[in-house]
Amino acid sequence: MMKAQTISVHLDGKCVLSDIDLTLEPGQMLGVLGPNGAGKSTLLGALCGELATTSGQLWLDQQPLSHWSGQQRARRLAVLPQSSTLSFAFRVRDVVAMGRLPHDSGQERDAGIVQASLEAADAWHLQDRSYLALSGGERQRVHLARVLAQLWPGEGGQTLLLDEPTSMLDPLHQHTTLQSVREFANRGAAVMVILHDLNLAARYCDRLLLLESGRSYALGTPDAVLVPEALKAVFGLEVLVQRHPERGHPLIIAR
Repeated sequence: MMKAQTISVHLDGKCVLSDIDLTLEPGQMLGVLGPNGAGKSTLLGALCGELATTSGQLWLDQQPLSHWSGQQRARRLAVLPQSSTLSFAFRVRDVVAMGRLPHDSGQERDAGIVQASLEAADAWHLQDRSYLALSGGERQRVHLARVLAQLWPGEGGQTLLLDEPTSMLDPLHQHTTLQSVREFANRGAAVMVILHDLNLAARYCDRLLLLESGRSYALGTPDAVLVPEALKAVFGLEVLVQRHPERGHPLIIAR
């Protein structure tokens, strides 16, 4: 579990994130939504300790985030940034195996986890390919497998932070990716995922945080957050909100 209490972030003398309160609960996915520049990636950077907060407190499993050593933190907290690049021609399986570096679980155990993580990201068939020969979408799936391997199989006490993991993926792999993340949460991990697609967020997330200009505009269930008035206020978008005919979650239709 991760908890943020009234955290704020200033960059270059400007407040880019202000008084954010949220809790990432075990077994749940929190989706973060908002227009460009709303503070979504800044929030992720603050939660993982990459960006210093100017006020507020961050807790990981009821201890201040700063109290965890680097290795201890890496065993409990994994982060997929918006862009992940490597400049060396590593094999895909070796890239994913980097996620096991914080652990001392043995080669045989790690090999099984690498395979399971690649299968979860629909990237097992890429295992012997050079990372540099992959497309952008394939690289994104490989890095997803890497962070899944870091926390595999996902359980209480572990937190996964994902920044736009579907941005370069085709529609099929957008769903397979979020299904894999959803299953990770179902096994007990706490997950936060930044998304731009409102309908993907409605389908896969338990709760949503809607950010506007670095502040929390709404936090709650998809039914509570994805309402026409809020989406008009934050995105300037006129929408219809209906029920998905099979699943029942909100379905957002631009007017």
